[in-house]
Amino acid sequence: MLKIELLEGFIAVAECGNLSKAAEKICRTQSTLSLQIKKLEESVGRPLLLRDNKGVTLTESGETLLNYAYKMMQLNSQALNELKDCQNKEVIRFGVPTDYINRYLDSCLLEFIREFTCIELVIDTDVSGNLYNRLHQGEFDVIVATHWQAPAAGHGELLFERRFHWAAAKGGNAHKRDTVPMALYPENCPIRAQVFANHQISMRPINVLLSTPSPTALCMAVENDLAIAPIAEFRINDKMEILDPIEHNLPPLPVFNESLYLNPDTQTKATNQLITLIKANTEKYQK
Repeated sequence: MLKIELLEGFIAVAECGNLSKAAEKICRTQSTLSLQIKKLEESVGRPLLLRDNKGVTLTESGETLLNYAYKMMQLNSQALNELKDCQNKEVIRFGVPTDYINRYLDSCLLEFIREFTCIELVIDTDVSGNLYNRLHQGEFDVIVATHWQAPAAGHGELLFERRFHWAAAKGGNAHKRDTVPMALYPENCPIRAQVFANHQISMRPINVLLSTPSPTALCMAVENDLAIAPIAEFRINDKMEILDPIEHNLPPLPVFNESLYLNPDTQTKATNQLITLIKANTEKYQK
């Protein structure tokens, strides 16, 4: 094993070309340095220095070792610096709707994790209503949440509008039934809340067959003609058809706002960097 203190002395000798000057440079006695060079030569099993009246020069093995010694010293320094910087690792608690986590990971969160290695990003997913409540209970530093109303000034920042449509299986029959089978997001989701808030007595009754935070599960229920569901515009595919709420006597769906909400008591330079990255990647979320 090549010890760092031995390599440090070896580098000093190689750079100074003289044991006495090298010992002075690294604050050791010449005899101590000579002993360290001897131990290093024993470790590699080859002579590293050629000594004469003018000083010392490197052997061919010494030249080879010197290149590695520089790299090992550099790695040692980087490791110490990183460990020092990460002693008090900052934790950012970030919440995002379950159905959008993949999009945020792909567009900015992985980039943040890769760049800021001394920050621990704790990501939790939930429906927007729960995220908003948990933010006010101090569980998060930053969240992204969906609501049908734009955030009030000072309480959040609008990222973009998200449109949802009633979707049914193309050529299917689920949407024609007297009691409409529906697949919805779970309780406390603003999308689900608006479905029931806008449902009128004159409309057909609703039968919730599936309640899930998974957009994939909602889409599968629609594609297989099990139910209709409020589906984000970007997720509607050629296996589905969009239903006009007036024509099919369904609750109207408002435009939903996807916004950033902050815990004002826990904002730091790191959370500001995360927020800046999220906002810079906003266009990717809309596709």
